[in-house]
Amino acid sequence: MARPTRAQRAAIAQRRADAVELQLAGVDWLTIGRKLAADPTINSDRIAYPQGYGAELYAKGKEPPDDAALIRYACKDVSTALRERHTELDIAVDELRIVHHMRLERLFFVAFRRAVKDGDLLAIDRAVRILERDSRLLGIDAPARTQLSGPGDGPIAVESVTAAELAKLIAATEGGSE
Repeated sequence: MARPTRAQRAAIAQRRADAVELQLAGVDWLTIGRKLAADPTINSDRIAYPQGYGAELYAKGKEPPDDAALIRYACKDVSTALRERHTELDIAVDELRIVHHMRLERLFFVAFRRAVKDGDLLAIDRAVRILERDSRLLGIDAPARTQLSGPGDGPIAVESVTAAELAKLIAATEGGSE
């Protein structure tokens, strides 16, 4: 099969966007498949959707895809479109992270100069806060390790309790008693 032309790729991208919009609107998979089918005999709008499902079959005058195939095509289009959008979002987030990092660097420079030059305690505090924020943004800080353990650092005993017993335990804990 030949590589799609630029116009075909654009039509496929539009078909995927249409599939996502229909799915978000709550349209069932088969209806999406029929709406985006290339063959007007099965297309719910009775038109040949550009680069629609079964376009190769329609171009060759063969039988259109069955309902199961239309559902598969619609699901695949939505999955592909969402995966591409996720990748675009990841790229946008990375770019935004760089911009925020650069802004924090500028702010840090001002606070650092004041802190070092004047020994200004507020500037020192501000510089430290900027460093902390930048470290979180860039993931420099080691993650805090949280460990739950039972008595004597042993395992936690899991028991089933009734709602009333659970309420009593919560009340006792909130009251400060153990």
